[in-house]
Amino acid sequence: MAIDTTKNTIVKVQELKLTSKTVVYIDYGNVYGWKSHLKKPVDPKVLYKYLKKYSKIDSLNFFYGTDVNQKSIDFLNQVKKIGYNLITKPVKYITVGKVNNQDITIRKCDFDIEVCMNVYQHLNEGYDTFIFFSGDGDFAPVYEYLIKQAKKVIVIYEQGHLGKEIWDIKKGLFKTRYSFLQVEKQK
Repeated sequence: MAIDTTKNTIVKVQELKLTSKTVVYIDYGNVYGWKSHLKKPVDPKVLYKYLKKYSKIDSLNFFYGTDVNQKSIDFLNQVKKIGYNLITKPVKYITVGKVNNQDITIRKCDFDIEVCMNVYQHLNEGYDTFIFFSGDGDFAPVYEYLIKQAKKVIVIYEQGHLGKEIWDIKKGLFKTRYSFLQVEKQK
């Protein structure tokens, strides 16, 4: 049992039920944002250890941007060392305004296309179960396509981080919150 602190209710710890060859996609830019609810970022090493306990998981894919600072480079090297298939590309800085003659920029590094290309590749490699760690609503058409192909689709998200487009898919899509998996408690 676990306590959902947002509603002060007890919830059953959820386990993934995997019965066929499974691939995992971790959109870490999205997952990192879950720290606002979880109070700390998801630890890639702990998540990897949790996922490796499932014998049906055959491929673990980690998508995250490469920044120019050493902390980013070290983080990505750690992700590779853990054992993930790392898919990365340079982070872009987009100017959104100016204050006192100084540019205000935001970091941008979406992986929607790269994830979709990987899904297509994995479809051709005989995967039947697709797990996505991302609440990004832009993936809804991919989920719907996979469901039409009779594939099992699981979306792991966190409270406040699930696009309405995904929530609206009522058939063929299993959705659960990361905190309900109790990954951190199963170190």
